[in-house]
Amino acid sequence: MKIHSLAFLLLFQFPFAFDHALEFPQSAPLPDSYPKRDKAVAANIIFKSADGGQTWQDISEGLPENLPGDGIQRDGFLANDNGIYLHTENGMYYSKPNSAAPFWKKDISPDNLSSIVPGKTGVLAFNYGGQFLQKINGTGLWLPIYTDFPGKDVRTVFETGHSVFIGCDKGLFKSDDSGKNWKRVYDGGWVMKLVESNGVLLGTSRRGIIRSVDDGENWVDVINEGGVGIAIERIKGGFAAITCNTETETRRVRTSYDGGKTWQPIDADLPASLDIASITEVGEYLFCGHPAGIYRSSDKGKTWQLSLPAIQDKVYNLSVSGNVIYAIPRSGGC
Repeated sequence: MKIHSLAFLLLFQFPFAFDHALEFPQSAPLPDSYPKRDKAVAANIIFKSADGGQTWQDISEGLPENLPGDGIQRDGFLANDNGIYLHTENGMYYSKPNSAAPFWKKDISPDNLSSIVPGKTGVLAFNYGGQFLQKINGTGLWLPIYTDFPGKDVRTVFETGHSVFIGCDKGLFKSDDSGKNWKRVYDGGWVMKLVESNGVLLGTSRRGIIRSVDDGENWVDVINEGGVGIAIERIKGGFAAITCNTETETRRVRTSYDGGKTWQPIDADLPASLDIASITEVGEYLFCGHPAGIYRSSDKGKTWQLSLPAIQDKVYNLSVSGNVIYAIPRSGGC
C-alpha cells in the first residue's frame, strides 16, 4: 500500500520457503525469488527465527496452499507459551511450540471473529461489530465475554491488572468490574493497540501515540506529528514506537527509556519510507519490518543491518514470544 500525499497520512492505516533455515550474510545480494519445493506446499506465509535473526525458517507448511498473500489480517496472529495461533480466510490454525513440519493443524475457531489477542486467562477473539469470545485454556471451548459492552467498531481489546480496555473508532473504553460497566476514557478518535509497563499505558491513536499514568483514566499525546500511530511495543527498559510524520512524509521509528515521557529517533540508518510496519526486540537486538526486509540492530538503533530480505513488494509484520521472533509478509505492511 503506497501513500504519496499528506492527506492519506491522516487516514487510518493498518500498521502489520525454506525446508531448512537459511542464513543471509550481510554482504550477500538479495535473492529475486525463494527456492522451489519438490511438492506443492504453502510457502512464504510466515517465518521464524530462534537465534536472534541470524537464520530464518519458513514454517508455512501445513497452512492452505492457496492462501491469498494477505489472507492473514493485522490481528490474525498470536504467539505465546502455549503455541501459535494463525487466523486465515480458511479458519484458525494452531502450531505447538517447537513443532516440526507440517507445522500447522486446523483448530476450532469462532465464526466471524477473526481478530485474536492475548487475554489474562486465554485467547480472546473479537470482531468489528463488538462481539467477544474467550478460549478456555486446554480446551476447544469458546465462551462469550464482555457481552455488556455498549459500543461497536472495535479495533482492539487489552486486559491489564484489574482493568479491561476496548479501543474503537470513537475512542477508548474502560471497565474495572470485568466488563459489567464501561466508561469512555479517551474520545480523540480510534485507538488501535495498547501496551503497559511499570504503571505506564501507551497506545496508538489517530493522533499518534497517547500515554496514561493513572490506570487509563486520562490520556495525553506524547508523539503527535500530524499522522497516525502505527505501532507501539514494550522493549527492555522502555518502549518503541512507529508513527507517521506529515512534514517528512515518512514513518518515524523512536524509543523511550523514561516511561514514554521523551522519545529518541532511531531511524537515521534506515532508508526513509512510508511503509515501515513494525518494531520489536528479542534479546539484545531490535528488529524493524521495512519494505527492504527485516533490519536488525545490536546498538539500540544507531546502526541497522539487513537480516531477511523482502519478498516482492511485501513488508514483514513482526511478533515475539520468548526468544523467538515471527515474521509475516504483507503488502505495504498493512
